Amino acid sequence: MKFIISLLVFFITISSFSQEKEQNLTLVPKAHFRTFWMRTSYPSDFKNDFALGSSLNLGGELSYQDRLKIQLGYRFFGNLWSSDLNELDPLSGQANRYESGLFDLLNPKNKFFGKIETLSVSYSQNKWGITAGRMGIDSDWVNLQDGRLAPTAVEGINVWFESEKKFKLEFWGIGKMSVRGTSEWLSVGESLGVFPVGRDVFGKPSQYFNNTQSKWISIVDISKSWENFEAKASVTSVQNISNTFWINGEHRLPKNSSWLFGAQFGFQHGWGEGGNPDPELSYKNPEDRNYAVSFRVGYAKSRLKSNLNFTHLGGNGRWLSPREWGKDAWYTFIPRERNEGFSSLNAWTVYVEYGFPEIGLTPYLHFGLHFLPDIDLVEANKYNFPSYQQINLGLKYKPKALEKLSIHAIIMNKEPLQKSDLKPNQRYNKVGMIHANLILNWSLN
Repeated sequence: MKFIISLLVFFITISSFSQEKEQNLTLVPKAHFRTFWMRTSYPSDFKNDFALGSSLNLGGELSYQDRLKIQLGYRFFGNLWSSDLNELDPLSGQANRYESGLFDLLNPKNKFFGKIETLSVSYSQNKWGITAGRMGIDSDWVNLQDGRLAPTAVEGINVWFESEKKFKLEFWGIGKMSVRGTSEWLSVGESLGVFPVGRDVFGKPSQYFNNTQSKWISIVDISKSWENFEAKASVTSVQNISNTFWINGEHRLPKNSSWLFGAQFGFQHGWGEGGNPDPELSYKNPEDRNYAVSFRVGYAKSRLKSNLNFTHLGGNGRWLSPREWGKDAWYTFIPRERNEGFSSLNAWTVYVEYGFPEIGLTPYLHFGLHFLPDIDLVEANKYNFPSYQQINLGLKYKPKALEKLSIHAIIMNKEPLQKSDLKPNQRYNKVGMIHANLILNWSLN
């Protein structure tokens, strides 16, 4: 309540200042409302779940001469209706994975809660800028992954430089995380383990949650654009855990811009103690050495967009990128599942989208085949996950008469490529399911 009162006082004060023309201040109120319906169903005796949640972000942006800006946003969350998400599945003994992530994973009994999502100060010139505070992020391995009631956000500093020749250098220094599905701001080490932890390399349940020692993340992004080619490289360093190097290049045929060819290469190695000097409490083995290559062939013309993607992962140990921090950077990522936590991977995915701009409709299809390490190889398969196929059928709708409103529907099915000999805990939350989402978004600005 004290914060809400302070927030009102802040905006009243700023509004009075904005009336003084000589101050050259501009105040833009901002709001974002989201309602999210989610349901997961199984054809067997597993527990089915559903949830209806809403969130509302209220805030604004105060700018001075369009160079100095202050941004503030507070988001409210509500569990409007749901099944008992705290009840374990009786067959597998596991907790709900999807619907519970809409709300507060750290305090699952919280029906209504809130947190400061954005609070930052920035200054920019034509070719450079700096922002400090709490803000959004969209880098290769730490990103929004806006698939719940709120996106991931970070607390730290962001500095960028851009040249006239389309060369851009960007730096992030991060000390805290606002993990989607939580009501708190956590240190880097504390954020690891909010989502399911899987099993360690000894085959026992991982114990790195609340035992991971890591103070900061640094990210350096370098990008350059030419007429028909774009290149980007990044280094994501997680103190005392890992370094991840990532390179991405995409080329459009100069005589036929409908075709796109992309290639990615990544390398990851452990750093320091992997989060903890005790191997049974650590997040990553410091001796891990992994590489990944990913390729894309895309075709787009008029209303059609499509691409074919392939990813191969190899090396020693597990490629680890916390699910709390966003989605995979490789081309084969499909929403509602990730492929980190494995020592090897071969994945093929297809994406097809066809737009009807005159009525604001865009249907699309994702299809993927994901070949993972044998589930009995605990050191190679963190989440005890079988190889699987995934189909996403989606529909995006943006009404012409209501430009600030958008609706997104997804139906997802995952099935194991291995049809037999799977235990209940290798099926529940993983495969053999129908998962449905209906998302409504409205934004003031």
